[in-house]
Amino acid sequence: MRSDPRDYELVAPGSLQAAVALLARSPGEWIPIAGGTDIMVQYAAGKFQSRKLVSIWNLPELRSIEVLAHEIHVGAGCTYTDIREHEVLGREFPMLARAARWTGGIANQNRGTIGGNIVNASPAADSLPALLAYDAELILISVRGERRMSYAGFHTDYKKTKLAPDELIQAVCLPRQFSGYVCHARKVGGRNAQAISKVCIAALARVAGRAVEDVRIALGSVAPIPLRLSATEQVVRGKAIDESLVLLARKTAVAEIQPIDDIRSTARYRAAVAGNLVAEFLNLLNADRKKT
Repeated sequence: MRSDPRDYELVAPGSLQAAVALLARSPGEWIPIAGGTDIMVQYAAGKFQSRKLVSIWNLPELRSIEVLAHEIHVGAGCTYTDIREHEVLGREFPMLARAARWTGGIANQNRGTIGGNIVNASPAADSLPALLAYDAELILISVRGERRMSYAGFHTDYKKTKLAPDELIQAVCLPRQFSGYVCHARKVGGRNAQAISKVCIAALARVAGRAVEDVRIALGSVAPIPLRLSATEQVVRGKAIDESLVLLARKTAVAEIQPIDDIRSTARYRAAVAGNLVAEFLNLLNADRKKT
């Protein structure tokens, strides 16, 4: 049964401060909506229960990409199109730009926002493993002021986050510290375009001599939240890549994840693919090392 628009109330504040003031007056009562790519699907299916919506679409305070000396601030209202077309992001954070190209079709990329993707908290979201691998931080804003937190601690469980009812994400902060890293991002889905991922990976590493000096590996669709593979990283860090290390990393990765059976795939398939993606990354990293 489709929703009836007469059952809903939508307000559109003219500024970010006005929006957070509204949230502060009635915490949890108003639901922020930006691009609406997820909410409108629920609305069309008659499954969206919230009745009061506050539009934060196109607020200028949320739409800028600010390039600073040591980090880049990506406004939470920036769309996937904004991200994939930004020259510095494409050059310094290619996995995020690639994930932006994976997300839906052009229409979705023109409307979907990075902040919405984070708050929606789907473990299958394309951009979130890249944010984990890049050590992103979030700036959260409310009438109480701003607070900054590591993105790695933002998701607490399936569809649950540390965002307070009166807060919005203002920006995503990306540290500019990955020059010289080799990166690898891949999405495994039912088709090449406009598919929700069965498993996706974002990984990067820096090799010094023969040893892996630093490594960051994140996966999506393998646990209730996007997952950083800290145990697998520990196995790899400081070691030279050989066949035995690749095998150990594959086994460790499979042991770290918590895949499920659902309409898109099975837990067994996801576990096999996750292990294969980690092995693929390490083999690519080793091949790149040998070329240099």
